[in-house]
Amino acid sequence: MGYDSSNDYFEKIDSNESKDRAGNLMAIQIGIIMDPIESINFKKDTTLAILLAAQIRDCEIFYMLQTDLYAVQGIPWASMRPLSVYDNENKWFKLGEIYERQLSELNIILMRKDPPFDLDYIYSTYLLQAAHEKGTLVVNNPQSLRDCNEKLYATKFPQCCPPVLVASSPEKLKAFHQEHEDVIFKPLDGMGGSSIFRVKGHDTNLSVILETLTDGRRRQTMAQKYLSEIEYGDKRILLINGTPIDHCLARVPAIGESRGNLAAGGSGQVQELSDRDRWICEQIGPALRQKGLIFVGIDVIGDYLTEINVTSPTCVKEIDNVSNLDIAGKLIDCILKELPQR
Repeated sequence: MGYDSSNDYFEKIDSNESKDRAGNLMAIQIGIIMDPIESINFKKDTTLAILLAAQIRDCEIFYMLQTDLYAVQGIPWASMRPLSVYDNENKWFKLGEIYERQLSELNIILMRKDPPFDLDYIYSTYLLQAAHEKGTLVVNNPQSLRDCNEKLYATKFPQCCPPVLVASSPEKLKAFHQEHEDVIFKPLDGMGGSSIFRVKGHDTNLSVILETLTDGRRRQTMAQKYLSEIEYGDKRILLINGTPIDHCLARVPAIGESRGNLAAGGSGQVQELSDRDRWICEQIGPALRQKGLIFVGIDVIGDYLTEINVTSPTCVKEIDNVSNLDIAGKLIDCILKELPQR
């Protein structure tokens, strides 16, 4: 197995680089692990924006699904296909033939598989970590993907967060509700605003909501004081290597909703960062860099950090359509600068 060298153009080098016949170093090779590319939303997909930026910089791209990863005698491999991308709504990609290659032959791997963060995702991070340890730059760092639950990790920065409790005990969750009266309850593994409940005052549904979320005391559940500033938007702020992009996307809930998520019907408004937004980024930025979390999206409501999204941050296109910041280009440039340090 390995890269198909039947055309004699490729020569495998011990250092995981490839050279042509003349001995010249070839283009940086980037692997992308994502959801099926034929099913993406062309107008909004952040991964496509990142791939277009990489291709403009003459990087070679290799496409993989999570199910294409495997290990032989402890060595991580994948069935991968050369990928070309186009800024064309009618034809945005072209795939080449399948090759079986070791993951460590790639210079960079972008892990952009959308949640759910389930056991299969965790197993994939172990395979990616093995490639990472052999010198391939994996974005984001596989161990940090496991360590940093997107809701729980935010609580590592209590100075930035609203009152919050994580528990599987309905009694503790009810006591938190009694103290704060208006509370958001949500699972730790949810996405897109799914299974989020706002419970006010003397809501008679509280007990059944907590029974459902905690699965009869078996699942940890987050309780967060309701923030009325949500009416002005749940801000998605993007950070590249711990440094924030100057504009964010405020996701404003639909009428009658308490969730700003676009998947839950919210609408997006591009805004400049506030001083408080920048302060929050200063608080968390060093930790993100230390953990190898190069591309992160945080959620901020009013003055408070509510989530730190590390698996597959989105909203690049929505922000860029208004601000023209070339966020994807900045990200790829940052990643390429990280390569000599490895």
